[in-house]
Amino acid sequence: MAVAATVICGSLLLLNGPSPNELFTVTAKPLFVSVRGLEAAPGQRSRFVPTPFTKNDMTVINAATIQDSDPTLPSSGSLTPIPGALWSGMALAMGLVGGWLLARWHTSKSDPTPCISIMVATGERQDTKSKGASQAKLAPMRTRFAPSPTGSLHVGGARTALYNWLMARKTNGTFIMRIEDTDVARSTRASEESMKADLRWLGLNWDEGPETEKEKEFSFRQSERGEIYVEMAKKLMATVGADGKSVAYPCFSTQVEVDAVKAATEESGEFQGNFVSPWRDAPEEVVKAKLEAGETYAVRFRVPKGKRVAIDDIVRGPVGWDAEATIGDFVLLRSTGVPVYNFCVAVDDALMGITHVIRAEEHLTNTLRQGLILEALGFEMPTYAHCSLILGEDGSKLSKRHGATSVAQFAQEGFVPSAMINYLVGLGWNDGTDKEVYTVEELIQAFSMERIQKSPSVFDMQKLRWINAQHLRGMDDKHLGALMAPFLVEAGLCKGPDSPLAEVAAHMAKQKIELLVDVLPLVRAALAYDINATLGTDAAAAKLLQEDFQGLARALVDAYEAGTFPDATQPDFVDLYGAWVKEFGKTIGRKGKQLMQPIRLALTGVMSGPDVGAQLRIAALAEQEGVSCVPLAARVAALKALLAQG
Repeated sequence: MAVAATVICGSLLLLNGPSPNELFTVTAKPLFVSVRGLEAAPGQRSRFVPTPFTKNDMTVINAATIQDSDPTLPSSGSLTPIPGALWSGMALAMGLVGGWLLARWHTSKSDPTPCISIMVATGERQDTKSKGASQAKLAPMRTRFAPSPTGSLHVGGARTALYNWLMARKTNGTFIMRIEDTDVARSTRASEESMKADLRWLGLNWDEGPETEKEKEFSFRQSERGEIYVEMAKKLMATVGADGKSVAYPCFSTQVEVDAVKAATEESGEFQGNFVSPWRDAPEEVVKAKLEAGETYAVRFRVPKGKRVAIDDIVRGPVGWDAEATIGDFVLLRSTGVPVYNFCVAVDDALMGITHVIRAEEHLTNTLRQGLILEALGFEMPTYAHCSLILGEDGSKLSKRHGATSVAQFAQEGFVPSAMINYLVGLGWNDGTDKEVYTVEELIQAFSMERIQKSPSVFDMQKLRWINAQHLRGMDDKHLGALMAPFLVEAGLCKGPDSPLAEVAAHMAKQKIELLVDVLPLVRAALAYDINATLGTDAAAAKLLQEDFQGLARALVDAYEAGTFPDATQPDFVDLYGAWVKEFGKTIGRKGKQLMQPIRLALTGVMSGPDVGAQLRIAALAEQEGVSCVPLAARVAALKALLAQG
C-alpha cells in the first residue's frame, strides 16, 4: 500500500505540475497572483492577465483533495479493512512524503513554466515593510504633477506636487510637470502661468515639462497632444482582445440617445448605472456602412466580461474593482474628437515613463479605467499612492470658506516657502518622531511614501503660523530681509528691494513675528515719535516722568549735542549703540530697568517695543531714502522742548 501510495502521489504531483511547496504550504495572498501554464500574447507584457481571474480561482492542493482529483483512485468507502491499520496509515504517510520528494526533484530539473499575473500594480510597499528595507537605496523614480489649469494652485495640489517632488529628489529621479488642459471650456493659460509661478515660489522646480529643454522634443500640454491620443485610440480599435473582439469600438449613439436609454432603463428598473451601448456587438457590415458614410462616432473601450483590476496602493493597501459591474464600456474619444481625461492620463503616464503616481484619493477610482487602458496598450502600470483628503477645522473638506487655501494667498499673507513645505508635508505624513520643524534638505532625506497616513488631515492655521515663525527665526538677517523687502516697498517703508533698511528690520523683528507682514507695524512704529502723546495716555510713562526722568533726558541731550552719541547712519550703529548705553549708564549712575526704561521712552517715545538701537538705525536709513519718519535730531529737539516745560 505504501508503494502504491508513493507511485500514485508522485504521479499525481508530476502530472498536475504544481510546485511541491504547494502540497503542504498555504501562503498569504501575494502581491502578484500567478497562473502557470498561460503564455503571454505577442507584444503583451507578462505582468497582465488577459482573462478573468480572482483569488477564488486559486486552489492549493492538499492531501485531503488528492483522491477527489483522480476518479481512478479507489474511494475510502471501497477499501477493505485489514489488520494493522496503524501500520498502513504510517506507510501511506511515508508514501506521500516520498512522492512529494520525487516531485520536488523533478521540478528542480525542469524548465520553469511561463507565468502571467493578474493586473496588479505593486511598488515600494513590498520592499519597505521589511526591517531595514526603507533604508535601502531606491531606484530613480519618475514622478509627475499634472494639474488642470482651471484656477489657482490650492493646498491639496501643492501637497501632491511636494510629495512627488520629494520622491524624485530623494531617489535622484525626475520630476515632471504636465498640463492636463483637455477641459477646453475652463482651462486658461493665465491659470497655468499662476500655477507655475506658485510652484517656483515653493521651490518645486520641474526637470521636464513646460519651459524645459525636453519641451523641444514634445509638448507637455494635453491640448497639444491630440494626434497621439487619436493614434492610440485607433490602435485599440485594431487590437483584438481575448474574447475575439476589438478592444475599442466606434459608438454612433448621440448624447440624446444615451440619455434616452438611461431614462428608459431607469423607469423599467433595469438601469444599473452603466450605459450599455447598442454598438458594442453591432454587425460588422452595419458599422462599416456607418464609417463609410462619414458619420461621427465616439470611441468606447470594451470592458471584458468578468474583468477585475487590482492594485497594491502604497497608502491604502490592496484595492480591487469588478470592472464590468463598476463602469461598463467607457468613452476614450468623444464624437468631437476630444479625448477624455482618463485616456489622456493613461497614455501620457505610459509614454512619459512615469514609475510612481502619487495623487489625492479622489483619483483612486480613475485607476480602474487607466489600468484597463494601460493593459490593453501593452504598458506596465505605475506604482500608485493615493493620499487622504485635507479637511478644515470643522471636519469638512478644505475650501475657501476656511480662509486662505491657495498658495498665492499664503505668499501674500507673509508665509515663507520653506515653512509652507514644512507644514504641507506634515498633512498626512510624519517620520515617526516628535520633530516638527524641518529644512527642505532634511525632508528630502526623511520622507518616504510608506509613512503617508490613510486618515484625513486637518488644516490648522495656528500650527502653520507657528511653523512659519520658527523658520523666520532660523534665517540670517540678510535672507530674511530679502523676503521682507517686497512687503516694505509695497507699504512705502523703503524705496527698493535692495534697501539696507530691510535687513535691519529683519534683525529687529525676527523674534517677534509669525508672518513677514508682521514687520510692517513694527517698522512704522520705529519711524514714528510722539512722546507727548504717550505721556498723556500711558500711566506707566506718566509715572516714570515723576522718577527723575528729566535728569536722564538732560544727560542724553547733552551727549547728543556733544557728539558722543553714536552716529545712526553708520552700518554698525546697533552694536555701537549697545556699547554706548552701558557707558552712559555708568556715567549717570543707573543700570537695569532704571536705565533702559527711561532711555527707551526718551528715544522712541513709547514704553515698549523692539531693540532701541535697531529702531534708531531704521529711522536713519529711512531719512536717507526720503521715507517719511521722525529722525533722531527731531526726537532730541522734542525732548529738549519737554525739558524746557519743566
